[in-house]
Amino acid sequence: MIVSVLGGSRPAGFCQSHEHIFIRPCPAQAGQPIDEPEKSLAELAAYHTAGGRVLVDAQPVGCGRDAAILERLSRESGVEIIASTGFHKLSYYPAGHWIFSASGDELEELFTAELERGMYLDGDDAFPRKRGAAKAGQIKTALDTEGLTPRYVKLFLAAAAAARKTGRALMAHIERGSGPLTLAGFLEEQGLSRVIFCHTDRAVSDPGVRRELCRRGIFLEYDTIGRPKYHNDRKELDIVTELLEAGYEDRLLMGLDTTRDRLKSYGGIPGLSYIIEEFIPLMRNRGIGEAQIRKIFVENPAKVFNGGQAPDFPLPYPGRDIIELFRNLSF
Repeated sequence: MIVSVLGGSRPAGFCQSHEHIFIRPCPAQAGQPIDEPEKSLAELAAYHTAGGRVLVDAQPVGCGRDAAILERLSRESGVEIIASTGFHKLSYYPAGHWIFSASGDELEELFTAELERGMYLDGDDAFPRKRGAAKAGQIKTALDTEGLTPRYVKLFLAAAAAARKTGRALMAHIERGSGPLTLAGFLEEQGLSRVIFCHTDRAVSDPGVRRELCRRGIFLEYDTIGRPKYHNDRKELDIVTELLEAGYEDRLLMGLDTTRDRLKSYGGIPGLSYIIEEFIPLMRNRGIGEAQIRKIFVENPAKVFNGGQAPDFPLPYPGRDIIELFRNLSF
């Protein structure tokens, strides 16, 4: 079971652990908006048809997240959406944004309230005040090459306090040169047990550092799939296999980190269903077994996002000759 925008404990299933399915235009714009609900719904419907049942939307409060739209998209598509509170990297926010002026106590209360009582429906232009019913299911954070300067320390302390209070996972955006081991040590000192570092397949080039993060109990989220600007899928498989062969199958999550130009319904490629339809067959061809694939996409997300056991959920087999089977099954 997971906590999704539809409320209560929801059934878990095949999960891509870092996506963006709707982002409205706002001052803190990290890229192009993903702001056409019907196109986002079509993308989710295709994902559901392929066998996807859960995804994590990693857009936090105050930079284009729309909790009401996420709730609608989840209900109409059948895909459970785990939404995010928290903060993004500070270079995305304009001068004067409340993320800089809010106190640590205010931020802690904001993040905790969104996890326990419901996400705010505003917050892009001023400190959020109007709350909705849909709850966030995780805390998104970010670190860039600025490192753990005082303004980032304030934000991470607030996020860590909210994570301790609620028992929810803390996800951290990682970039090259941002010092992931330093951040891991800092979060260890805060007593957190469920921490995810994103983009570590492209942001951390040293496999020894990736293994050390896993040894410390960090979940690594890999999402450089179908992204030739970084590396091809063969290289991605090498990075995945290297971690699995080191014995860290319990620490790996995967997603696509979708943007507008990576969603088919918006005219982009490869589309939200690419992992199921294209990448998982490549994993099987590489010799990655069904038990390991299930860990990455079903069991590990269930553990990190709710701490519980994964259900007996069958993996999607997206070969086009049997895709109709999945269209006719209900889970």
